[in-house]
Amino acid sequence: MMADFALEFRDGIDINLGVGYVNERTIPRRLIEEAQREVLTHPEKYRMALNYGGSKGSVNLIESIRQYHLDNRIGGMDEEILESKEIIIGPNGATSLLDGVSQLLNPGIVMTTDPIYYIYCNLLERAGFQVLAVPEDEYGIRTDLLPESIEELGEARQEIRFVYIVTVNNPTSTILSNGRRRELVRIVTELSEDLNRKIPIIFDKAYEDMIHDPLAEAPESAFLYDDLGIVYEVGTLSKVLAPALRIGYMTGAPGAFMRAMVQRTNDVGFSAPLITQEIASYIMDHHIGDQIRKVRAGYRERAVAVRRWIDEKIGDFIVDIRGGRAGFYYYLTFEEGIMTAEGSPLHRFLSRTTGDPMIDGSPDKKKPRVLYLPGEFCVHPAGGMAEVGRRQMRLSYGFEEPDRIEDAIGYLREGVDYAKGDSDIS
Repeated sequence: MMADFALEFRDGIDINLGVGYVNERTIPRRLIEEAQREVLTHPEKYRMALNYGGSKGSVNLIESIRQYHLDNRIGGMDEEILESKEIIIGPNGATSLLDGVSQLLNPGIVMTTDPIYYIYCNLLERAGFQVLAVPEDEYGIRTDLLPESIEELGEARQEIRFVYIVTVNNPTSTILSNGRRRELVRIVTELSEDLNRKIPIIFDKAYEDMIHDPLAEAPESAFLYDDLGIVYEVGTLSKVLAPALRIGYMTGAPGAFMRAMVQRTNDVGFSAPLITQEIASYIMDHHIGDQIRKVRAGYRERAVAVRRWIDEKIGDFIVDIRGGRAGFYYYLTFEEGIMTAEGSPLHRFLSRTTGDPMIDGSPDKKKPRVLYLPGEFCVHPAGGMAEVGRRQMRLSYGFEEPDRIEDAIGYLREGVDYAKGDSDIS
């Protein structure tokens, strides 16, 4: 259910649990209008907001991000740590910064978590990198397997270029524990010393501001353990404000790498639009606390409801479920025999392509279809999870409204019955 399905998607009929869009209700339209008005009427603070901006990013926004981290003790960082780091703004959201990393470093091996963030890993492989994916468990990447994976490379470990970790993993929404963060920094520090060069660790914090389970461990910044200066954190305001603002930022020790990232921003368009940077700065200075609380509360309510529907309707057929504590994804593993891959019976049922009019509907009036992200796209094809990925799926509870999600899980149950040969649809 990829490109063709998306092109034919019918609003109000088909149900999209595959898309990674934020919920429209979380976007603070009134605050954005207020912020734009304030920015344009106070040029003494927000200078030349409709002109070109500097490649490092808006001075106002950088200070707003820094102050937000200090005021809220994000990651346990204090003023001393933040004073030792530089913050830069990407040209087009967090993804543009990740793309910049792939352009600045010579192709080689990138170590990451399995299941993988498939969008970036696909980009890396197209750019000539080799992705080495290490399985995760409920605490994140299995750092007990990481040294073994490095050792098995033999001399090829010389080709390791960087380590990429999504701290609230996409697709699974597994929260990387603080113990695993600490171990990652230790292992990669030792590898850097062994290779006599620094191996960067890129921590992608796209969903970390959206940890909504009140029992979840408060995440620590990997900067707390980084004596060598190999940690870089990538953050975004897309999930808590609005994706269209295209605000992504990187924090790291000043030096050649950060200077090269700023130059990369200059090369591809000078800067992110200055007006959206200043809008984001205003909201962060005046409203960010309330906004994040609203976003977290909204997704928490959805996560609890969706988990209940999953347990009630398809729980008997699921052997593992991840997510629901942060972000807006659940990641399901079905029992043996229930495949989720494109072309599988379950996929054909939900995409209404079985060829049976009682299931699919008529050609000009298809029954509601359900879009999900098959696990085969979420695991690395050369990794140890390739087989189990064929019976996994990512479901998003972010975009669609709750009643539509409940309907979709009902259709999913019908699809499971069809896949098992137990369907009474005739």
